Amino acid sequence: MKWHSGGDFFTSLYPTLAMRTAMMKTARSKPQTFDFVGKLAVSMARAHTLEELVRPLLEMLEAVTGLESTYLTTIDEAAGVQHVLFARNTQRLRIPEGISVPWESTLCKRALEEECSYTDDVALRWGDHDAARELGISTYASTAVRTHDGALYGTLCAASDRRKPIAEGAEQVLQMFSILIAQQIEREKLVLALLKANEILTINSLTDAITQLPNRRALMSEMGKRIASTALSDQALIVAFIDLDRFKAVNDQYGHDTGDRLLVAIGARIQGAVRSSDFVARLGGDEFVVLATVARSAAKAMAKRLGAKLQAVGTGQFHWDDQVVDCAGLSAGLIIAAPDARDAAALLAQADAAMYVAKRARRDTGILH
Repeated sequence: MKWHSGGDFFTSLYPTLAMRTAMMKTARSKPQTFDFVGKLAVSMARAHTLEELVRPLLEMLEAVTGLESTYLTTIDEAAGVQHVLFARNTQRLRIPEGISVPWESTLCKRALEEECSYTDDVALRWGDHDAARELGISTYASTAVRTHDGALYGTLCAASDRRKPIAEGAEQVLQMFSILIAQQIEREKLVLALLKANEILTINSLTDAITQLPNRRALMSEMGKRIASTALSDQALIVAFIDLDRFKAVNDQYGHDTGDRLLVAIGARIQGAVRSSDFVARLGGDEFVVLATVARSAAKAMAKRLGAKLQAVGTGQFHWDDQVVDCAGLSAGLIIAAPDARDAAALLAQADAAMYVAKRARRDTGILH
């Protein structure tokens, strides 16, 4: 069976006519003991993971080939290692699940190189193979498991310690199983890639692109959580609204790249000034918000200490390359949410108003020119 690409991907989930014929022949050969087609259909429908698919396939592979040890391996050609991922042993021959062996000296490698998918006389064909002799393998069948780009993922194998003829159509079924396994591997890779992409999109949607701090969306979500949490305890939520003073003058004098650098530096300073349990976000423009949760009895003292720390953050000079930027400071408005407060937007508006009161006070006292 060839791997189909593009719009034909889903059609490749189904066996070719030749393989379906082989399946039916194999099924008819043991009608009283094994409903091959029915069991395969059920296994494919129920499998959500590679293991959930492979375990039943190994059982079916024994019934189809008559070989009592069936197993799936993975191959790391770069590391030179073959690993038995899943194994099923029902009689004397034991292929250990989880074992790793040097790839260079395996039966699978020899079989692939010699294009030998089946032999009932391993001792004659590969008499110098120590592992096969020690395990007592007499009959061996295998096929490569390859991903859609042709890369070797591993092998699907069946073996016995007795010489056994292989049933008609069994080799085709072995190949079909390897394709079904390869397709499941690709599906799992696709799911993982989609989950990773979704994770990245989620992080990006909650992160400020310039400072890499949580953004407004993340802030409102966190406020909602903290409001709900404090409502059920003796904790109080402190909201600090921060606005950089004369930030527009920095952009006008030094350019927006320098302005962005200042935002990043201020954000980092704020994070360094607060507790690890506090939440720092960039609201937008030159505005930042800090959320702090503390025992209600200590909220006023905590708010005073936090305000003093934030004022220190905005003072001083910032150096980048040959630039020296004097920061005019910042204005911070802090509020302690009332015990019955439930509206995050309303709390943010209160803290914003408190910030403007603080900014006017800085102007009135001559601190902000």
